[in-house]
Amino acid sequence: MNIDLGDLNAFMAVARMRGFREGARSIGSSASGLSLAVRRLESQLGVRLLHRTTRSVVPTEAGQRLLERLGPALGEVASALDVVNGFRDKPAGTLRLNVPMGASRLVLPALVPEFLQAFPDIQLDVVVEDGFVDLLASGCDAGIRYDDRLEQDMVAVPIGPRVQRFAAAASPAYLDRRGRPAHPRELLQHDCLRGRFASGTVPPWDFERAGESVRVDPVPRMVVRLGAAADLAVDAAVGGAGVIYMFEDWLRPYLSSGQLEPVLAEWWPSFSGPFLYFSGRTLLPAPLRAFVDFVRERSTPDGAVSLAVARQAGRRPLC
Repeated sequence: MNIDLGDLNAFMAVARMRGFREGARSIGSSASGLSLAVRRLESQLGVRLLHRTTRSVVPTEAGQRLLERLGPALGEVASALDVVNGFRDKPAGTLRLNVPMGASRLVLPALVPEFLQAFPDIQLDVVVEDGFVDLLASGCDAGIRYDDRLEQDMVAVPIGPRVQRFAAAASPAYLDRRGRPAHPRELLQHDCLRGRFASGTVPPWDFERAGESVRVDPVPRMVVRLGAAADLAVDAAVGGAGVIYMFEDWLRPYLSSGQLEPVLAEWWPSFSGPFLYFSGRTLLPAPLRAFVDFVRERSTPDGAVSLAVARQAGRRPLC
């Protein structure tokens, strides 16, 4: 059976994006072209691959099985074709990264401009989402995540700051009105602005000082989806709505300007910084290889943190 690779790529784009228009945008094609390619593929295979309605496109059982196998297989094909990239003066192609909101805000801005300038023939495609994803199945070359979300068979390269902290803060007006906590447990009596993971879990707030660890789970005055709505929580804190707890780096501009005041600063806990991760089972595409080398060259001496050591931190960042 002679199946066109273009038709397989069209099916993958539609199935992953759950729509013909979305799939077309993801690969720079047209919805009508993808529709024709999928119909041609279904005709050749003799089986329906997608359930189509006016509101959604969902893989059938056969389509889902094909999608699961195609991701790694086409990834290998892309890696094989990418070998010729090594004969170019500069690597070219698309680098697809899957990153959480925190990394897109606090890690990538320090790297992306210089990387794009150094490699003008590489196009960067960044997907921002906070749940852990299967890189090969999702069509991404690499991702950025914190240690407790990494799979054991992934290669992990330190990226960004190697030590970060969580910070609690509130507006001076709120603290003047409600008082300044002297111990983390006093937060149980305060209005707290909390975050929720995509799974629905609202993580507790951890604090530590001089070997003492305290975990509190205050009743939230407001809950936002971590990552996507984090700025809303920050704006609410600046406006005097309550106490917020998140990345110190995220809050630093507001702390520096005086819009927010540190709360329990001597209790702020630290955690291991993020990692660039990718599969160790496939050859690195030239754009990813260039990015990995770029990141390693800019790592500080203390950035060579092993994944095993990093896991000892045991905390999950909030964004």
